[in-house]
Amino acid sequence: MTTRIDARFAALKAEGRAALVTFITAGDPDLETSTALLKALPGAGADVIELGMPFTDPMADGPAVQASGLRALNGGQTMRKTLAMVAEFRKADPATPMVLMGYYNPIYVHGVEAFLHDAKAAGVDGLIVVDLPPEEDEELCLPALKAGLNFIRMATPTTDEKRLPAVLANTSGFVYYVSVTGITGAAAPDAGKVGAAVARLKAHSHLPVAVGFGVKNAASAAAIAAKADGVAVGSALVEAVRTSLNGGKATAGTVGAVTALVQELAAGVRGAKQKVSA
Repeated sequence: MTTRIDARFAALKAEGRAALVTFITAGDPDLETSTALLKALPGAGADVIELGMPFTDPMADGPAVQASGLRALNGGQTMRKTLAMVAEFRKADPATPMVLMGYYNPIYVHGVEAFLHDAKAAGVDGLIVVDLPPEEDEELCLPALKAGLNFIRMATPTTDEKRLPAVLANTSGFVYYVSVTGITGAAAPDAGKVGAAVARLKAHSHLPVAVGFGVKNAASAAAIAAKADGVAVGSALVEAVRTSLNGGKATAGTVGAVTALVQELAAGVRGAKQKVSA
């Protein structure tokens, strides 16, 4: 079964360029603004969208993403509202791949079977669940694959040759390579090291490799796009949300502040030189 994620990466490979994968947190800073932003991302240049499921204890995330999750939760964001956002987005956009990203607890509380049914019905294409290792694949990964959703796993600079096969075993859609050790938004990736890491992953998997953590501007996006099949940007975008707020509330410039950065990043990705072939 070919998902929207599979189709999008195949189309971009044919174009000879990397994907821009953008992350925002559902409900940040409020449901209305977040929904408007979500709808605006593809037009600004996003090829794949990761929508964060707000959680109180996001252990892999740095201060920017943590703060965005807290803004969303304080604004009353729930899993049902997040899924409703996807369904609303799908009314006008049947093609852009949508990945829900976050932690297992909110999914567990919703109920795995109910969550997978509701996510699929809303138009979700894939999941990135940071705190479920391969040893727990029967918990969510395998049921998700059976439901027709991609389950996207993260590999890191510390994922060694012994561990890598387990990480990749049930991964689908794409592999998310965390380019730096530590939390999101903590440091800038080294393009040279990223190229070697992407090549290593491709020796073990036919899947596209998207690289994230630390990409902040067009130059860094272009450098990564030259080495990988996708460039993932999150912290910089949720920080653009934060700096647009007035007293913690959205302003008339909030959506535009984020889409302007997405346009800049998209230009960097599209202008990148020859990238690694899949």
